[in-house]
Amino acid sequence: MLRTLRNLGRLWVIARSFAEYDALFLLEGHPQGQSAANLARVLWTPRKDVKELRPGQRLALALTALGPTFIKFGQGLSTRADLLGEQAAADLSGLQDRLPPFPFAEAKAVIEADFGAPLETFYRSFDETAVAAASIAQVHFAVDSDGRDVAVKVLRPGVKAAFARDIDALLWLAQLAEDHLPQLVRLKPIEVVRTFAESVRMEMDLRLEAAAAQELAENFAGDPTFTVPGVDWQRTAERVLTLERVSGARVDDREAVAAMGVNPVAVVKTAAEVFFKMVFHHGFFHADMHPGNLFVTARGTIIGMDFGIMGRVDGETQKNLGEMLLGFLTRDYRRVAEVHVRAGYVPADKSVDAFAQAARSIAEPILGKPIAEISIARLLGQLFQITETFEMQTQPQLLLLQKSMLLAEGVGRTLAPQVNMWEMAQPLIEDWMRQRLGPEGKIADAVSTALETLEKLPHIIDRVDAVTADMAKGGLRLHPDTARAIRGDEPGRRRRVHWMVWAPWVLVAGLLALLMFR
Repeated sequence: MLRTLRNLGRLWVIARSFAEYDALFLLEGHPQGQSAANLARVLWTPRKDVKELRPGQRLALALTALGPTFIKFGQGLSTRADLLGEQAAADLSGLQDRLPPFPFAEAKAVIEADFGAPLETFYRSFDETAVAAASIAQVHFAVDSDGRDVAVKVLRPGVKAAFARDIDALLWLAQLAEDHLPQLVRLKPIEVVRTFAESVRMEMDLRLEAAAAQELAENFAGDPTFTVPGVDWQRTAERVLTLERVSGARVDDREAVAAMGVNPVAVVKTAAEVFFKMVFHHGFFHADMHPGNLFVTARGTIIGMDFGIMGRVDGETQKNLGEMLLGFLTRDYRRVAEVHVRAGYVPADKSVDAFAQAARSIAEPILGKPIAEISIARLLGQLFQITETFEMQTQPQLLLLQKSMLLAEGVGRTLAPQVNMWEMAQPLIEDWMRQRLGPEGKIADAVSTALETLEKLPHIIDRVDAVTADMAKGGLRLHPDTARAIRGDEPGRRRRVHWMVWAPWVLVAGLLALLMFR
């Protein structure tokens, strides 16, 4: 009851903000939602200064007024063109997560509480003015006690409680939506909110961000295209993160990039390659690649910053994405449809031919444009728009990936609007396709399957022995000949069991030989 009352209070604030900024269009189209929108309009009059704005722009203002949690949630919604429409989703993509900095005294108190010692113990000097401030944390420049230049990220006081309150309200609203609007169940509102909540919780513990930064750095070790500031673990805690201080030009600052003698087109090509490596080679990608988190050095190396939002893609999803991409690029729409069904994104009882036709209808207008204007992220967004017809299940990990692609494309168009970043990464794409989807990939998959079988085999044999022993104790009466057969005591049977044990090793050896000597 207390939770309901608390969330009803928060709902009142949300409804007022949406009504004042005339952003209630999300509720329209459903009888219950329309009734709620009509009531809100009676209670609150829309502001006069928003009448000429587009619905998405009004929604962005309403979310901004509601505070940090809703700003971040709005950034996540910017990938949901299927819910908002393409223009409104594009308007939300411009939401900026910026807040006034909190006082240095509060930052110092957080640092000293987490480290259990005075700030001066760890830093020789510490700039009191923050160089950046967002909803979750702010950043100060400092010099550590060893004389190294560092950047110190400090969690905003009280931010955990504020986010917990708002996320609980969002979950409550998602549950109401699933209970009373069954047509929205396929969009998995509860799962989407939980995915958002998990990403926010990860951002609240700066030790996890430090771990993500280090993992990303290890993935790109020795790679001149991308680098990550080093983590100072001795000066990092739950609410404090200390990183090596790095310098470079913001990736969207064309004049600064050119002034360093770096070709903007080369930077776009590098950005495309980096993103492709993250997703398809490492399966671990930076999910917040907006310009403020990417810098360029005089050597053309891209520096990544802010690792609070990261995404993972497993091997099976990589393969599905690769086949979808290949299908679109070769205009093989039936293949696109078959991948969706096989992956479980679309129910198996839906027509593959009809889905292929729908995929063609959204891809051809995009792929028919000049190469510089083709947007793979927009293609994915429009694909999600046809989900209702085919009862396609929302895939939160793909939404995060689409958001990253959208941000990456935005960076590319700012730096070099005349080129297409995905075309520049085509050699990498083709090589990956050949490795994963061609004969080499099939052999590798077979080896992987065989090795997994080998790992499970001792457990299976132990279980068979245990079941046989239980049966012999009276759990189930077996004829002695049957028990011997199960244990493999018969001479001929023993040879067959031994062959079952050794067969996977023979298969692996043969496949490795094919790889080595073909």
